[in-house]
Amino acid sequence: MKVGVVGAGLVGATAAYALTLRGSCSDLVLVDKDEKRAQAEAQDIAHAAPVSHGTRVTSGGYAALADCRVVVIAAGANQQPGESRLDLLDKNAAIFREVVPQVAGHAPEAVLLIATNPVDALTDLATRLAPGHAVLGSGTVLDSARFRHLIAQHAGVDPTHVHGYVLGEHGDSEVLAWSTATVAGLPVEDFMRARGLEWTGEVRAAIDAGTRDAAAEIIEGKRATYYGIGAALARIAEAILGDRRSILTVSAPTEPFGVSLSVPRIVGARGVEDTLIPPLPPEEQGALEASAGVLRETGARLG
Repeated sequence: MKVGVVGAGLVGATAAYALTLRGSCSDLVLVDKDEKRAQAEAQDIAHAAPVSHGTRVTSGGYAALADCRVVVIAAGANQQPGESRLDLLDKNAAIFREVVPQVAGHAPEAVLLIATNPVDALTDLATRLAPGHAVLGSGTVLDSARFRHLIAQHAGVDPTHVHGYVLGEHGDSEVLAWSTATVAGLPVEDFMRARGLEWTGEVRAAIDAGTRDAAAEIIEGKRATYYGIGAALARIAEAILGDRRSILTVSAPTEPFGVSLSVPRIVGARGVEDTLIPPLPPEEQGALEASAGVLRETGARLG
C-alpha cells in the first residue's frame, strides 16, 4: 500500500496531504528535483499522520519509488493567469521525457497516475514513454465533481447524491453531459420540478459556465488550484489500491477516438479495468467528437 508522488509543488503536496488525511495508503514517498522542497513537504505532512491515519511519510530520489503500487506524477510548470492548459504542453512534455522513464524504471509494478496539465496529451505521452505500464490521467474527475457541486447547490442537496459526467478534454472543449445527470436517481429536470425549483436554460448556462470556468477563476484569485485536484487524485489512487472498481471519468487512450480523453471507466487494481461510453444525444455526441478532434490536434504537436 505504498504510493509515490513525483513533483512536490502545490498539487503534488496537496495530493500527498489528502492521501495522508484519508488514510489511503500505509507508506507515502515524495520525490522532487528540489530535494529540500520534497523533504520539507514530507516532514510537514508527516506531522499530520499521528492525528489522522498514521501514514509513514518520507522523501527521496527515484529509487525510493521501489515497491510503489501507484505513482502520482504531478511534476511540471503551473498554469499562469490567462494561460490555457494547452499553453503548458511543450514545457511539460520536455519535463515528462526526463521524469517518466525514471519513474517507470524504479517502480516497474506501479500504476502511473498523471496529474500534470495538459493532462490528456501528457497521459498519451506517458503511455508511450512507459510501455507496459498501466497509465491513466486524472482527466475530468475534478470537472465532474464541480458539475455535481453546482447542481447540488441549486437543488439544495448533499452533492454525494448528485451524479453526472463531464466528458472529453480536461479543458476548454470539455462536454457537460447533461443527459447523464441525476439527483436521487431522477433526471435533474424532474427533480427540480418535483421540488418546485426553477430550471431554465439560464440556470443550466450558469452551471455550465461555473464548471467550465472554475479553474480560471480560482487561478485569477489565488494563482493556482490544488485542493480539489488533490482530493480527486487521492480518490483515484484509493480506487486502484483497494481494487474498488470505482466508476470515474479518468483519462486514458480511447480506441474510438484515437486519443486519451475522459469517459466513465471502471478503475481498479490494474488502473483502467474497462471503459464505458454512454449513449449520448446527438448534440453531446457531436461535442465529444469535436473535443477529441481538439486533443488529436494537440497530440500531433508532440509527434
